[in-house]
Amino acid sequence: MKLKICGMKYQENILDVAALSPDYMGFIFYENSPRSIDTYIPDIPKSIKKVGVFVNEPLENVKKKAAQYNLNTVQLHGREAPEFCRKLKNEGLEIIKVFSIRNEFDFSRLSAYEPFIDFFLFDTKGKNPGGNGFCFDWKVLQDYDANKPYFLSGGIGVEQLESLKKFKNSTAAKQCYAIDINSKFELKPGLKDDIKLKNFIKQL
Repeated sequence: MKLKICGMKYQENILDVAALSPDYMGFIFYENSPRSIDTYIPDIPKSIKKVGVFVNEPLENVKKKAAQYNLNTVQLHGREAPEFCRKLKNEGLEIIKVFSIRNEFDFSRLSAYEPFIDFFLFDTKGKNPGGNGFCFDWKVLQDYDANKPYFLSGGIGVEQLESLKKFKNSTAAKQCYAIDINSKFELKPGLKDDIKLKNFIKQL
């Protein structure tokens, strides 16, 4: 499985985490988030895809930020419609569409999005659009029947290592493309503990 480290904010910390060679790094462009990035992103290896995370942002703003920050991927964390995804896809961007889950989910909702996205991401339903810090019931994903691979997100930390190893061998994980981690590895919002991350990656 690939690894995405999300919610990066501080320039020196971005470089420290990039040295761990994750597959994706996420940068949040949502003003209400304490992890919202408001400065430039330092140069990181081209092997790491830069993901811009947006929540109900106007299309032109997303396109502008994607160009400004040279993003490879756009992650849509709000109520964006399939048509919105189609227009972004026409810009040549990789698209991740997020859906939040608690203990059940109607996967038929995904079919309208499939032609216009590259991945789904399943996060935990909570008071915030993301970064709530707890897991949903991964057994729900046994019913996943879409053709697109997905990212597994939502409160994943060191405590979930054994559960992740079991999950990787389950039928629910057959379409799981990547693990997305964030708040469980923070010293404060947006500032990652690179030593804790390094140990997690090694054990995973």
